[in-house]
Amino acid sequence: MRFTVAIDGPAAAGKGTIGRRVAQRFGFAHLDTGLLYRAVGAKVLAGAEPEAAARALTPEDLSGPGLRTPEVAQAASRVAAVPQVRAALVDFQRDFARAEGGAVLDGRDIGTVICPGAEVKLFVTASAECRAERRLAELVAAGHDIGFETVLEDVKARDARDTGRNDAPLVAANDALVLDTTTLDVEQAVAQAIAAVEAKLR
Repeated sequence: MRFTVAIDGPAAAGKGTIGRRVAQRFGFAHLDTGLLYRAVGAKVLAGAEPEAAARALTPEDLSGPGLRTPEVAQAASRVAAVPQVRAALVDFQRDFARAEGGAVLDGRDIGTVICPGAEVKLFVTASAECRAERRLAELVAAGHDIGFETVLEDVKARDARDTGRNDAPLVAANDALVLDTTTLDVEQAVAQAIAAVEAKLR
């Protein structure tokens, strides 16, 4: 069976958590496509050229311990705006999406560009302040010394880059179910996502 769930949305809206839970519930493979860009961003910070870094990416590059730092997140957002980088990673994502057994992909342009024919499309969002609070909690738990205003500024800067880029800007697909997690807890958001998948599978 080939069945694709495309989950898009801005940083820290909860799409990764929802994606993992949906994949687990249905036994689908899961790909956090943001990790692809983080891995490329990390290579660029280490001195690599963006397109070359994207073309040389291996699955092992996606499990590095340093991919969740604020510096790598910023680098990821910058390289994601480079058309040659996006083009280099498209085939990787599309092959994953149509693998036998079902797949969940979360990112910024899955339902609009990577998998416009996905069986289920979700757009997960939340207020910038809410997302900054979540990201701050993650960073503090990981040992980073950083303030709320700095994180909020970073979230807003990433939003501006993601929605304003010419190539595959962040936008909800016309046929996507929008989940605003500002007022939803994790279980409520996951339940709505699972219900959407179950409705299509029926």
